[in-house]
Amino acid sequence: MPTTVTDSLPPGLRELRTRPLLAVRLDVRAPMPVIATPGAGRRIGVVTGGSFDGERLSGVVMDGGSDWQTLKADGSVALDVRLILKTSDDAFVAMTYRGVRHAAPEVLARVDRGEVVDPSEIYFRTVVQFETAAPQYDWLNHVVAVGVGQRRADGPVYSVFEVL
Repeated sequence: MPTTVTDSLPPGLRELRTRPLLAVRLDVRAPMPVIATPGAGRRIGVVTGGSFDGERLSGVVMDGGSDWQTLKADGSVALDVRLILKTSDDAFVAMTYRGVRHAAPEVLARVDRGEVVDPSEIYFRTVVQFETAAPQYDWLNHVVAVGVGQRRADGPVYSVFEVL
């Protein structure tokens, strides 16, 4: 008889399987000044473009997306991002993600100075969802995806993986 809940799980529930979906690079205008809110600060970056590519879709990021960041007292950043992707065959896909970026204070200071920080030094993860009316990409409406990010001087880059 199993002694823990984990012991009782079938193999398919003991690990998370993923496959690469796309890599995306965002061009982000310098963020607006930090706005004080109760318990945190808020800064907003306007996404002015970018590009993405993957085995099943590729294209550009449209101008006008937004990157709302909540700056917490512990130095972590909660992300709330909304983008419109335009695929190479002219379909539009809404991409939204929430996530967290956190690291040791000295690493976060380097990020804030615009230095490129090795992804192993920072926890930068997102949960991604897609919406589209394009029939050829309807499958995206039924995908949960996760992303791993890196902040560069000109904007973030992400590797996004479909959760299988």
